[in-house]
Amino acid sequence: MEIDTHAEDLASDLGVDKEEVKADLQNLLEYSVPLDEATQSLRRKYGDGSSGGGSSPSTKAIADISPDETAVNVTGVVLTAGERSIRYQGSDHVIVEGELADDTGVIDFTAWEDFGLSPGDTVEAGNAGVREWDGEPELNLGENTSLSFLDDGLEVPYEVGGEADLASLRTGDRAKTLEVAVLECEERTIDGRDGETTILSGVLGDESGRLPFTNWDPVPAIEAGASVRIENAYVREFRGVPEVNVSEFSTVTALEDAIDVGSEAPQMGIGEAIATGGVYDVELVGNLLAVRDGSGLIQRCPECRRVIQKGQCRTHGSVDGIDDLRVKAILDDGTGAVTVVLDDELTEAVYGGDVEDAKEEARDAMDQEAVADTIREHIVGSEYRVRGHLSVDEYGANLDSTTFDESDDDPVDRARSLLEAADEPVTEVSP
Repeated sequence: MEIDTHAEDLASDLGVDKEEVKADLQNLLEYSVPLDEATQSLRRKYGDGSSGGGSSPSTKAIADISPDETAVNVTGVVLTAGERSIRYQGSDHVIVEGELADDTGVIDFTAWEDFGLSPGDTVEAGNAGVREWDGEPELNLGENTSLSFLDDGLEVPYEVGGEADLASLRTGDRAKTLEVAVLECEERTIDGRDGETTILSGVLGDESGRLPFTNWDPVPAIEAGASVRIENAYVREFRGVPEVNVSEFSTVTALEDAIDVGSEAPQMGIGEAIATGGVYDVELVGNLLAVRDGSGLIQRCPECRRVIQKGQCRTHGSVDGIDDLRVKAILDDGTGAVTVVLDDELTEAVYGGDVEDAKEEARDAMDQEAVADTIREHIVGSEYRVRGHLSVDEYGANLDSTTFDESDDDPVDRARSLLEAADEPVTEVSP
């Protein structure tokens, strides 16, 4: 295996035990540290001067720390700090994650040792490791880090404590505090890392929006219809959108007053929405430019519900497909384009018929594509207001629609709003 080769090479270069190096390397890889970066980190740990370990780290303002650094000295205020469990050498290991700030900026950190960090602490960290995470630098505070607490607090222009609303959350956020309503909640049994595990999953809401959640250690306070305060939640990506995760280290408290949840989804420009990396509930308005192949009358696998081609499912092989309706269309507002996906009910509404009607049209035309052509005639060239779940990946941006309505917006007003949102000067917008 590649990890054995790297561990053997490292152990030979550094003059240390191979199994010890391999265990450390596996731990870093399990925490999604890239292999090259993990190798350099271990060279620093075991004292190989070729990686920069022989020189003292420089003192940096947070805004000046780059992913190219290996280690820095930094002083800052702990904005958030929350415990989380990861699997390390076959057993659970508790780490602390959060944000550190000075008057120049904010940086995420992971503490691998128990330093006793709390929000509001002013700390000085010497020889703090630096890693790259999602293109940004992150501090690693470990056994080679010297950390001291300062009596004189540092003034920073950021809020301490991690209070957030759902619309502000992004994948990778940690130690966040939320006050939300539980809109949907169900108990499920999954195949977890320790075998079958019971979890809660559903949807949370507040005035700013909605997000899915998973509660890995179910608590009675989280139930449909309840309003709760969640402390020390973290956010990770699930199916292309941010998801709130509530762990055994989170604190959940029932609220006496109900949280108001907005009935409207936030409206965004398509380019702005795509730039977020994924939004669970969003409204987009744009012109429908085309209906893509794979629309109209389709067949799905009876086992996994995936769309099949010529009776073949990628997972289950040759199957007898189930007839269904779907639309995949391109929506564009001038700032970006997204593929809008309509389910069978929304497709029936724009087509003007159900599956049986579609099958009859395809038989009469002796062409299954006739159904998609009819849908094209109905919707291409019009402006639509679409609400749904936006996911963004290497294949593009897709919006799984929950509503699909022809827009009655004034195009002049909408153009003006887009220009204002982009901070462009608005002189005159002609119809």
